[in-house]
Amino acid sequence: MFHAIFRLITSQPELLAEHAEGYADLIAQQMQAASARWKRSLVLGTVGAVSGLVMLMLAGMALMLWAVTPDAAMRAPWLLVVVPAVPAVVAIGCWSALSSQAKGSGFATLREQLAADAAMLREVSAS
Repeated sequence: MFHAIFRLITSQPELLAEHAEGYADLIAQQMQAASARWKRSLVLGTVGAVSGLVMLMLAGMALMLWAVTPDAAMRAPWLLVVVPAVPAVVAIGCWSALSSQAKGSGFATLREQLAADAAMLREVSAS
């Protein structure tokens, strides 16, 4: 297998340079896609966690207000439920989007290309 590579390097180095450039482009594309996935996951996780904490604080305050305020004095008791529910919905949405995000294996295209090149080199060295 290495004999075929050395023969190719000595006879047609420009082909090898073009092939290396193609690999560099493929790696750059795969890194960009992986970086976008990681950033999206980070944003979704952060917004979900912060929204969950805000919901817990608002629910605690609503519980304390409900406990100390007489029912007859409350003008809008439904707000004690609605206000903490808004960040809860945001948190649930973020976590569901995060869990449904594609967990595909990164760099799959690069692995396929490496496997195809290795198979081609084995075929060339066998003949």
